[in-house]
Amino acid sequence: MKVPLVDLRASLTPIREELFRRFEQTLDDMQLFLGPNVRGLEQEFAAYCEVEHGLGVSSGTDALSLAFRALDIGPGDEVIVPSLTFFATIEAVVHVGATPVMVDVTPDTLTIDPEAIAAVLSDRTKAIVPVHLFGHPADMDPILEIAADRDLRVVEDCAQAHGARYRGRCCGSMGDVGTFSFYFTKNLGGFGEGGFVTTNRADLSEAMGQIRNHGHVSKFEHARIGYNYRLDEMQAVILRLKLPHLESNNKRRLAIANRYDDRLRDVAELPTIDDGCRHVYHLYPIRISNRDALRDHLEQRGIGTGIHYRIPGHRQAALRDVPHRIGSMAVTDHVCTRLLSIPIFPEMTDEQVEYVGDTVLAFGRG
Repeated sequence: MKVPLVDLRASLTPIREELFRRFEQTLDDMQLFLGPNVRGLEQEFAAYCEVEHGLGVSSGTDALSLAFRALDIGPGDEVIVPSLTFFATIEAVVHVGATPVMVDVTPDTLTIDPEAIAAVLSDRTKAIVPVHLFGHPADMDPILEIAADRDLRVVEDCAQAHGARYRGRCCGSMGDVGTFSFYFTKNLGGFGEGGFVTTNRADLSEAMGQIRNHGHVSKFEHARIGYNYRLDEMQAVILRLKLPHLESNNKRRLAIANRYDDRLRDVAELPTIDDGCRHVYHLYPIRISNRDALRDHLEQRGIGTGIHYRIPGHRQAALRDVPHRIGSMAVTDHVCTRLLSIPIFPEMTDEQVEYVGDTVLAFGRG
């Protein structure tokens, strides 16, 4: 049996006919510049995230850069980020000329540790970027308290957390700005690139709307230096068609995770969920001492895997000549030698779930 880490073709099948019909309609209309589908998605996904304002952008990385620029974060500022994240979180800080300050994560959920944040605060700290990693929310209340006490900005990185919730609040609705990726492997993904920003602040929505479109305020007027961070109309067509399925897909991910939990609890350290949190299982990373041997074992039996992440941000060569600071990384350095993501996607059949579970279990029992 073959079980990929993610099956993009399977996500197309249930929407294929309607998608092609909408593509044809969109191409007939040729309203491709911030058109009706981008505007419709902005209203619909903002409502889903329970925020006042939402803007479609070109990628999750650009969403972060856009948020930092709208918040006037730049040279001389420090931005606190977890080292255990996709490198784009750190990269976007560098893109605006600010200094990334990388800190450790908690040993249970592997999200940014509020105590580690407090340990690296300085007079130059301007913002905190909690990453809702793997689909589990960061511990937002102490982070928001730190930010309020020090007058810091909070930019939520929700690239892996579409629909995740923290104590009744939707991820992307708690900080100054929430940023999302619509990369094709995400819980809500297009068939290409895309991203989104959310905010409850009208001033930030206005600023981000200008910056993403070359600073335009009217056809011939540019109020500021901007960029082309616009979301493509065709990707918006795809995302609008997929959005109504997001909740049922997240529930299916949870059901698969529960089956893995029951099956594998004795052979590996499994993902945990904090009280009051809704985990949407973008990934299902297990921790096991002989990670690479298990990966080989699964690959030989047709099961796809991923490593998130083998090399943490603070050890990336790209930062060798880039100003940055690093806190203690005891947890991050340890788990990066043990994490292995096994397949979890909504279209998985029960037979595939059982096969993956049985194969991991057989390896664990030796």
